Amino acid sequence: MPPAIATLASAVPGLRQKRHRLATPQTLLAFIKDASGFHQLALVVMAIVLFVADLAPLELQRRIVNAALPGGNARTIVLLALLYITAAAAMGALKLGLNLYRSYLGESAVRRLRKTLLDDLGSLAPEDRAEVEGVEVSLVLAEAEPVGAFVGVSVSEPVLQGGIVAGTFGYMLYLDPLMAALALAVFAPQAVFVPLMQQAINRRVVQRTGTLRSISGGIIGQGRHEPSRLQTARIERVFRLNMGIFKLKFSMNFLMNLMHHSGVALTLGLGGYLVVHGATELGTVVAFVAGLRQLNDPWGGLVDWFRELRVTQAKYGLLRQALDGFSRQAA
Repeated sequence: MPPAIATLASAVPGLRQKRHRLATPQTLLAFIKDASGFHQLALVVMAIVLFVADLAPLELQRRIVNAALPGGNARTIVLLALLYITAAAAMGALKLGLNLYRSYLGESAVRRLRKTLLDDLGSLAPEDRAEVEGVEVSLVLAEAEPVGAFVGVSVSEPVLQGGIVAGTFGYMLYLDPLMAALALAVFAPQAVFVPLMQQAINRRVVQRTGTLRSISGGIIGQGRHEPSRLQTARIERVFRLNMGIFKLKFSMNFLMNLMHHSGVALTLGLGGYLVVHGATELGTVVAFVAGLRQLNDPWGGLVDWFRELRVTQAKYGLLRQALDGFSRQAA
């Protein structure tokens, strides 16, 4: 158990009840299953339909550009443009429904977790609640929200974004294997530096959560709001941890954007060379540039999801450890 949690748990002297089974699930996966159930299946189906339909705009763009070259048919261009608008509207409506469904599921999970935490904490019934109240406020109001909100995107997000990445890359491979290999080379290094930087972020998130709980417990326990020397040191530590998280997060975003724009430049250079020598079509180059942009957003979405997964797992672990610590004191 992290020192911050152990300290908070041991600071509750009045717990004398027999240890009982907590209603809050043991793991994040168990909580997601309890809080969402078959709703996740409906979200996955919607995500699959959306990422399959997401390939239509790429092909329509390619055909429009090729039809706009000398000798093309104006009527065909107008028809393809109308199809493009129709596809965009349909995809937008489906994505709107998916996002609303996710939001509903996430908020329902937040509500469920807060009620469960209140039941578990209330059943401990300590004689002196001064110290536990600070942790209770942190758990129920602050820490429950990001954990519950993650439920809405926990399964459908990687299916949607991963499907778009796989489908778009497959389409690019079909158009031109050489340029598809170039696109793969652009994104491959991210599989190395993203997990490493994320681990560093997670360590700081865990330390920050424990420190914030200590601040909250100290305020309630002292019965006053002016910070002591210890509280001031804790606030300074939270500041340093937050700045460390920001530096890592924005550095990761910088490196990912740099890789994306490098890929666009290489694609235009290689594609332009192939077009000049009659080895590919102009529409194919345009489709590849659009494809790189279309790969960048879902790839970033996958990275964000992975980041949220690891952070949420860490937060949920701390949440359960706090409950377990109080329960052991009550035994």
